[in-house]
Amino acid sequence: MTTRAGVAAAGDRRRSSESARPPLWAGGVASCAATLVSHPFDLTKVRLQTIRKQISADPHVRRRVISTRMVPVMWTIVKTEGVRALYGGLSASLLRQGTYSTIRFGLYDAFKWLLVEKDKKPTWGQLLLCSTAAGILGGASGNPSDVVNVRMQNDGQLPPAQRRNYRHALDGLVRICREEGARVLLRGVGYSTSRAVVMTVSQMMSYDIFKELLLSQQRHRNDSLGVHFASSVGSALVATTACSPFDVIKTRIMSAHTADDRRAFKIIHQMVRNEGILSLFKGWVPAFVRLGPHTIVTFIVMEYIRDWHTQSKPHRQHIIQPAFANHP
Repeated sequence: MTTRAGVAAAGDRRRSSESARPPLWAGGVASCAATLVSHPFDLTKVRLQTIRKQISADPHVRRRVISTRMVPVMWTIVKTEGVRALYGGLSASLLRQGTYSTIRFGLYDAFKWLLVEKDKKPTWGQLLLCSTAAGILGGASGNPSDVVNVRMQNDGQLPPAQRRNYRHALDGLVRICREEGARVLLRGVGYSTSRAVVMTVSQMMSYDIFKELLLSQQRHRNDSLGVHFASSVGSALVATTACSPFDVIKTRIMSAHTADDRRAFKIIHQMVRNEGILSLFKGWVPAFVRLGPHTIVTFIVMEYIRDWHTQSKPHRQHIIQPAFANHP
């Protein structure tokens, strides 16, 4: 009898833990929803990061691209390529979020539930370990779609002869494999994975820390929309600053046309020497304008999915339970 009671109690604890754990797909769905809001800013960020100082040799070209501010660049895109150009490469962005974000968000929560005991707060070390592991796996799996994404977003500012003109993300994947070889889809995977680790650690870990800090200031620990909003803004600030150098280098590697332009240390050296140390943070403002709304929408949608999942799972268990209730 005691054994049965112990097994039943363990099962109740497991079911209680599982009901509170968000589903694996929550991060991917939330990130895809956020991409619909943030994609124009993401495209502008990529365009800013690929503007080179080498154009200064031609004064006419120099005057055409002298502005490296977000709003003028967005206006130039609309004026020269049309409003729809702001959503260029959207299919690749959605594919990337469907792989990269699904894995890193899903595994981050899964690892936390594996490592952290029930009803206990995770330590900073546990959060760091979970976010690092999730970032490595997410960054590596999302690299092929990231290569296509960067190319499609950067295509509009290239000379017509150099444009790749991918019709959509799957067309880009197929053409890269056919024309350049499948190995090209792994281009920049080291820096892409490093950036994914930095992004996951800075974004998710800081969100959990900010959220816990805000909740600890409240007597009743009201996990409200305001707490989610404030925590996600703080997370976006930390993540944008931490990831900016990795993002710039990754973008230049993936958009390069020659092998000589794909060596990371050479890119860093040339950027610092020719453009200054702040060039590593080029596009920070549009990156934050993009990452801010993206992070806010992502975490708010994730919290909504978590609440829905927690509330609906006991109902699903109640429906399933009678089928086994009378089993001897």
